[in-house]
Amino acid sequence: MKMLNTLLPALVAVFSTSAFAGEAQIELKEGAGRDTVMANCVMCHSIDYIQMNSLFMKRTDWQATVDKMVNVMGAPISQDDMSVILDYLTTYYGVE
Repeated sequence: MKMLNTLLPALVAVFSTSAFAGEAQIELKEGAGRDTVMANCVMCHSIDYIQMNSLFMKRTDWQATVDKMVNVMGAPISQDDMSVILDYLTTYYGVE
């Protein structure tokens, strides 16, 4: 039993580490507003949503998304930060 208690945590560590092998860490593009996006958006979801949605999002789509996050989902984002976030998303992840 003692051997199992010692071996089990080691096996869990090995298998959980290998589960993430090959997965690249997603980083937001450098630019004005990146820190504001990181400070506000990742408190509720991962940043991979930004990259996944960037393939088809125009400014109006990003505006609707930011508005939904604040007004429907209750994200505590100030008006000033909303503008910075919208500009960043449109500039670096918009299709226009």
